[in-house]
Amino acid sequence: MKMNFHNEWQTILEEEFAKPYFKKLTDFVALQYSTSTVYPPKEEVMSVFHTVPYKKVKVVVLGQDPYHGPGQAHGMSFSVKKGVPHPPSLRNIFKELSTDIGCKVPKDGYLMKWAEQGVFLLNTVLTVRQGEANSHKGVGWEQFTDTVIGKLAMRDEPIVFVLWGKPAQTKRAIIEKNGAHHYILQAPHPSPLSAHRGFFGSKPFSKINEKLVEWGKEPIDWCLE
Repeated sequence: MKMNFHNEWQTILEEEFAKPYFKKLTDFVALQYSTSTVYPPKEEVMSVFHTVPYKKVKVVVLGQDPYHGPGQAHGMSFSVKKGVPHPPSLRNIFKELSTDIGCKVPKDGYLMKWAEQGVFLLNTVLTVRQGEANSHKGVGWEQFTDTVIGKLAMRDEPIVFVLWGKPAQTKRAIIEKNGAHHYILQAPHPSPLSAHRGFFGSKPFSKINEKLVEWGKEPIDWCLE
């Protein structure tokens, strides 16, 4: 896992990388990669940090842990690379996107266009064993992503935080502690197990854009086709 970010994340997270828990976490993850199949590929675990610099973050979309099927996860929550079939959670996101603002369901589930506009696609846990959802829960990733969310919440410039599912919603207190100027949207996770409990109909995409416009920022062009 590369920790050399060629942007301000390097300075912001430098202290974290030096902490004992982070050393323990990276040792654990390295062992997992050498003894079992782990996703995303090692060099892609931190993709979102390389793609969206700290000061460019406008929206944080927080999920649970990476997809655990072959070829799916690539270091940005909910996104899959071009040509990879849409996992069920992503299919539900695209359904809501279509109902909410009328975007066509795209052929590819690659969300790079969102990231390039400042949408920080993060999970609470950044690695997973093949076929075992939540298998890297409780090994230190949550502490790391708590810090990431805390650092973002310390920004003077407001951010829209989108918390999908219970693990993501545990971060709400961190955001609120660091500033009341941010906007928080929360809903059940878009997975088939919970999407019908309030994810569908939550209209996150239009609500995010309304808030960005209210703040005098450029709205996100969510349509991928």
